[in-house]
Parts: sequence; structure tokens; C-alpha cells
Amino acid sequence: MLLCVTASHKTASFDLLERLSRTPDDVAPTLVGMTPCVQGAVVLATCNRFEAYVEMDEPVTAAGAIGVEAVLEAVEAATGVPADELDGAYTVHSGRRVAEHLFSVASGLESVVSGEGEIAGQVRRALKSARKEGTTSPELERLFQRASQAQRKVKNVTALGRAGRSLVRLALELADSRIADWSAERVLLVGTGAYAAVTLATLRERGAVDISVYSPSGRAEIFAAKHGIRPVAEADYARTAARSSLLITCTTATEPVLGPQHLQAPAGIAAAAAAGCPVSPSTGSGTQRGQLVVDLGMPRNVDPAVATLEGVALLDLETIRLHAPLEELQATDAARTVVREAADTFHVVGARQSVTPSVIALRSHIFSLLDSEIARARARGDEDGKIEQALRHLAGVLLHEPTTRAHELAAAGRAEDFAAALATLYGLSPEQPAVSAIDLLDDAASA
Repeated sequence: MLLCVTASHKTASFDLLERLSRTPDDVAPTLVGMTPCVQGAVVLATCNRFEAYVEMDEPVTAAGAIGVEAVLEAVEAATGVPADELDGAYTVHSGRRVAEHLFSVASGLESVVSGEGEIAGQVRRALKSARKEGTTSPELERLFQRASQAQRKVKNVTALGRAGRSLVRLALELADSRIADWSAERVLLVGTGAYAAVTLATLRERGAVDISVYSPSGRAEIFAAKHGIRPVAEADYARTAARSSLLITCTTATEPVLGPQHLQAPAGIAAAAAAGCPVSPSTGSGTQRGQLVVDLGMPRNVDPAVATLEGVALLDLETIRLHAPLEELQATDAARTVVREAADTFHVVGARQSVTPSVIALRSHIFSLLDSEIARARARGDEDGKIEQALRHLAGVLLHEPTTRAHELAAAGRAEDFAAALATLYGLSPEQPAVSAIDLLDDAASA
């Protein structure tokens, strides 16, 4: 069975989500190694959610409860957040609800800003990470691949993508009230990942031209050369930060990369004074008046103490979330219809797969009898093959109704009833079909 344990901006505090996102890569391996009941795990950690998708061994009694307990233990072991602190901060989806939830998440329907585009890439990277760690499973592979397909369909056939805005765009829209002329802003971008590239493109759309980039991991020069902006070296970071009017951080660092010490550094004071920027008389710092700091990091990239500096305004994800617009109802309704249909299809296909071994066992049995009768007919002189043709047609007719009924039972969650019927009537074991599925498909086609 599939299981999802999710903590998001709808159920958990920003601080708790931040702590959960510090070491998400350790959760899935810990979870899979914790109990043989867990057949696979994929962890999705973004700035506004932390989710563990798990495939449990279905026959295990109380598999759902065991799975939730295992997730909480793995989270505590990997992140240090105790299970009791998570009480009330997470929800659980199981069975049929898991696919619809993930498809909604991948499509941006569960995001702070409905329809945001970044989440689709994060879902794909979560699966890629699970593959790298060896923690995925066939059913989780199918789940996440179908989630990406559902997201693409939502994007192509609904207006959600056009109505929704990314966190970057929303943050810069909120900054509009403080910025009269984007072309006059001295912008410092801290980070060089995919989010930084999106941020840079959005800044340029608004008219920003004076843009520098600093990378805590040392990739500033490569990023700057690729995008045609100025790199900032480690030695110049504080000075550049002090004289920038807009600072945007979007790194994956687990500790703050910008704090009062950067904006108040002596080098920053000298540079700010040389540039004609006033020094705060009350604090004696070198902070430039009218600075806006936008923190898009999770965990947070900016020390909250920055907001206490005179002349500095801090816009972080928690603040952005409070200003998120109402959902575009028409686009959202259309998108949810697409998601529900995709989830229904996922379950129909999964149900058919669950009953496939039993159908194969029945077809194996019938085709085995058919081969015996055909051989007997040939021995009796069926030279023109008419008897063989009639027998194959009869076998196809006989198999049609049971196969259709098997799929109907599977869709209703009763695949085991079909297996039990085969065992009772024919003594067949679906675990050991007589021929392969490919052979049976070939036989069925010629029947």
C-alpha cells in the first residue's frame, strides 16, 4: 500500500518546516533500513512542505500505522525533530488518496501561490534523489512519473499556470511598493542554483540591470559568466552587501549566509560612506538606509536579526506566505478535475496490475488445455485447421467474461476475490503462472 505523511504550510509552522528541511536526504535511507515492511520511500522537501511517500508491504497487519510510526522515527533520527513535536503538524494520506495528493502538489494546487511552477521540478528531483539512494520502488516510480504527467496536462489544458505566480514573482511584486525604479537598484543575488536563475530572469523582466552574484559554495564566477552579471568574491561579500539596496538570497545552505555582521562589517561601513550612503546614527552601523532583504531560502538564508537594523526591511517566506493571493477559482477547479481524472486512471491501471497474476494463471490454464485439444485434433486429421480455429475462438470467448470481471473486481478493490475463486474452482496459484505474460498476450491475439 502507498502512504504519505505530509507537513506543509497548511499544517505546520514555518520554523518547524525549516528544521525538517535541514537534512531531508537522510530520511529515506533511514526509513527503508528501519523495517522490512517499508519497500520504498521518496522524500519531497521544499520551502513550504516536507513529505514522505512510502510503499508498505500490503499483507502486514496495520501497515498504515506501522508506516506512520516508521516515518516519524526516521524523521527524528535524520533531522533531530522529536515525534511528539510533530503532533498536529502533519496529515496522513493512504491508498487511493496518495496519488491525488501528490498530483495536486506537483501541479501547484497545494502551494502557497496556487499554480507555482517550481514545485514540478522539485517533485522530479525527489524521485531522482530516491533513485540515487536506492530507496525507490516500482510503485513509487509509477506514482511519481504519473505525477509529472498530470502536472504537464494541468499546465497544458488549464489556465492555472498562467494564473499562478511563483514565489519569486510574488516576492518581487511585494517589493514593488518599496522600489520606484528597478533600473536604479543595486542588486546582490546570493545563490547560484536553479532558483537563482529564475530570480535573475524575473529581476531582468522588471528592469533591474545592476546585479551582482555571490555564492557561498564558490560558484559565483561560473554563474556570472553564464548570465552576464558581476561575480562577488568572498573578500568583497560584506562590502558589496552593505552598499546594495536589494539583496535576494536563495541558497540551499543549512545555516544563514547573511547576517548583521555582513551589513555592519567595517569594510561595509567604509564602502557605504565612500558611496555617500548615510551611516545609522543610532546604531553606528554601516547599513545603508532603505535596504530590502528578500530571503527565499529554506532553511532560512538570512539571520532574522537583520530585520532589527535601522533602515533594513526583511521579506522572508513566512511574510510572503501571509500575502499570497486568493486562488484563481476557475483555473483551480479545472486543474483539480484533471488531477482527479489522472488519479482515477492511476488506480485503474494499478488495480489491473494487481489482478494480472491471477488473470495470467487463468489464461495459462485455459491455453494449456487448448494446446492439448489442438494436438489431439491434429492427430485425428484436422488437416485444414478448422477445428483448431474453432477451439481458439472458443477459448477467447470463454476467457473474455472472466477477464473483464477480474478487472472490475480489481477496480473495486476486490482482486483477492478473483484469486480466491481461481483457487477454489481450478486450484490455481497466481504466483506461478505456467507461461509468461508476453506469451499469453501473443496467444490471446491469435485466439
